[in-house]
Amino acid sequence: MSEADQEWKGVLKSPSITMSVGSFLLGSWMAFLTLVNIISGAYSDGRKVNWMDFITNGPVTNSAHEIGLNFPDDLIFAIMSAALIGLGVMGIGSSREDGFIGWISELPNERIMKSLISPNLDIVRTIASWMMLLGIFYYFGWSLRETTWIDPGVYSVMIALVSVGLGLHWIRDAEN
Repeated sequence: MSEADQEWKGVLKSPSITMSVGSFLLGSWMAFLTLVNIISGAYSDGRKVNWMDFITNGPVTNSAHEIGLNFPDDLIFAIMSAALIGLGVMGIGSSREDGFIGWISELPNERIMKSLISPNLDIVRTIASWMMLLGIFYYFGWSLRETTWIDPGVYSVMIALVSVGLGLHWIRDAEN
């Protein structure tokens, strides 16, 4: 086997911590939305999301609410979310000596969390952290108020705030 092939397989076996955390967070969010969709419906007025049509811009993206699992739609989305969570946990575990549990226990000391309460560290990091938190609060606040969890406009605002905040943190990391 060539050296390039061995390097490629090594990258696949040990993904970056950033990619692993992203996979874990995306999978957790998908699992949350799946549970909401199964229990109460993710659209307002008790309507459920037809995930595959929603993702592929199919003709019917929601349907009348039926309590319970909508086979195969909810099941496929739940499996996808479990796979992303599993890949994230495995990637975080393989990229840290203390594993996934060590990563979880160090979250309160993470630079993003610390910069929320201490502007003395770096004002750019403080603004970036608050942008991320504002995006998350906006999404959950709007969703609770409107009793719907699926709205492309709300996603756009949330994603813009969170990604710009995360990008500012990455710029600061690159400068150091």
